[in-house]
Amino acid sequence: MTTTLSRTETFLDLAGKLLGPKGLTTEADALAQWVTDWRGRYTGRALALASPASTVEVAALVKLCVEHGIPIVPQGGNSGMAGGATPDDSGTAILLSLRRMNAIRSMDASSGQCVCDAGVILQILHEEADSMALRFPLTLGGKGSATVGGLISTNAGGTQVLRHGTMRAQVLGIEAVLADGSVFDGLTVLKKDNRGFDLKQLFIGSEGTLGIVTAATLRLVPAASARSTAWVGLPTITAARNLLRFVDKAMGDALEGFEVVPDHCLDSVLKHLPDARAPLSDRHAWNALVECISSDGDSAALRDELESALGAAMEEGLLEDAVLASSESQSEHFWLLRDSISAAERALGPAMQHDISVPVDAMPEFILAAIPEIERRFPGTTGAAFGHLGDGNVHFHILAPPGAKPGEWEESEGKQISAHVYDLVTDWGGSISAEHGIGQMKVAELGRLGDPVALDIMRRVKQALDPNGLLNPGKLVPLTE
Repeated sequence: MTTTLSRTETFLDLAGKLLGPKGLTTEADALAQWVTDWRGRYTGRALALASPASTVEVAALVKLCVEHGIPIVPQGGNSGMAGGATPDDSGTAILLSLRRMNAIRSMDASSGQCVCDAGVILQILHEEADSMALRFPLTLGGKGSATVGGLISTNAGGTQVLRHGTMRAQVLGIEAVLADGSVFDGLTVLKKDNRGFDLKQLFIGSEGTLGIVTAATLRLVPAASARSTAWVGLPTITAARNLLRFVDKAMGDALEGFEVVPDHCLDSVLKHLPDARAPLSDRHAWNALVECISSDGDSAALRDELESALGAAMEEGLLEDAVLASSESQSEHFWLLRDSISAAERALGPAMQHDISVPVDAMPEFILAAIPEIERRFPGTTGAAFGHLGDGNVHFHILAPPGAKPGEWEESEGKQISAHVYDLVTDWGGSISAEHGIGQMKVAELGRLGDPVALDIMRRVKQALDPNGLLNPGKLVPLTE
């Protein structure tokens, strides 16, 4: 015990000298907001909060941690959905925040690239790109707190994946500090480079378990010059898939978003938001939020094109009703309805929330099969699926029966429900995590349901790059039985 305390005290003393008073704190008040995930589901303890100001400091700190056996939990904006940036309750790890590393090093309109530190907030990146008539084509609800490093580490998705892909598609280069304190410098972008493995891909989606992303070269696209948004009423989720195919063929690359919203979710939002109103005069079993973007046209022409496509779809019986946004504010209102679903359903009571994917063409059949089965197996529950139908990812929520006690229900019947949902998803050839990561929330389920060969490869890579197991222990990579 004396040796352990002495080693810890020596580490804190050396880390304090390395990072200075702005870079290291052990004060409980300063740590409090960062040792709990933003959803309040996981709370741990940390030895200290380290906030280095440069890649050089990160590398030096990691070397100190290795020397003294101190685990490291990297943290971006602390806006993750799976507890991947929250320490355990041992109090032996340091939280490594990269929020002070927030410089946009360069932004080049001609190449459509920018280089930025890992601590850059997504909304700031959007604003800086917009000032140069550019756009970073990934957005999500937490853009005001999510950081570039966190987005890379979790391979974040969002509402523009249909056209532009996940974060993996936006990352052209990476700088990362490895578990021994060495620095991998892969920021330079080459159109052709055949010198072996594409090493940056190891760090994208690895949740800080293989290295600490400190900077990235990101892809930018021309700013949108035109936008057209429509709210569509549909009889079934199968009709939504058919409409997706039709509009995708008619609009081509202009189609950027296709979100589905069942009437149950819309009703919850209308009750939750006092000033919200339903876009259509009649209610429909399902709704689709369709958005098209153009970088070289005008909004009137794009609106006419989308209106023509929806009119043709209606003639073929693919939809029941539709309204096109007549202004930017109306487009934003449509998106507000979609983005408020989770908050509205939280107000109804406890729920088990699942971020799952199956092949796009199979999603309607999965929803039609899975929701009734869950509701039958767990009487009193209500199932709801909404979200990014265009990329095969829906948020699959199971609401608790009326009167269920928050906290108790999730830990008892809720866990049984989630296990069954993940069994169903696996049987349908899908993923138990489409865009929110594994973190600590799903690591046991990944170990239970993951392909044994794939899991073995993950463990070998983890062992090779982090032999001491100090990088974000207990996250993403399931332990062997």
